[in-house]
Amino acid sequence: MLPATASRVENATSAELNRRFAAEIEESVRFHAEHPEEIDRRLNELDHEWDIERTLEANAATLALTGTVLGAFVDRRFLVLPAVVTGFLLQHALQGWCPPVPVFRRLGVRTTAEIDRERYALKALRGDFRRLDTTSPNTTPRQRAEAALDAAVA
Repeated sequence: MLPATASRVENATSAELNRRFAAEIEESVRFHAEHPEEIDRRLNELDHEWDIERTLEANAATLALTGTVLGAFVDRRFLVLPAVVTGFLLQHALQGWCPPVPVFRRLGVRTTAEIDRERYALKALRGDFRRLDTTSPNTTPRQRAEAALDAAVA
């Protein structure tokens, strides 16, 4: 059975690293609770942070392209590089693990879910979700849905 998409990398990461990422998120949220004027800056940083998927895709594309070019112009044996890299990429897509994952995780590359945990905790601190009133008896399901969508984009 294949692991769930959202948790497959965290499941394939050591408990120690997962605890480190969780502690960093908690530390950031605690800091920003004391310094709310810094929340917008941090949210901007999070919007530009590369997650593990993007990092792996860029790494794999670079290695595959390099191997293809070297195979075409230098020596055909270099064509083994794109074959190996795409095999690793398929392994990652299915299992959430491939040889570069532990390296990138130790370097601090987080999953989208980890980045989003910090992002939404900071947005909650900033008060982005207070506008969401789903308890009013006069609110229709469509209005609640619209309010939820608006809050998710805030």
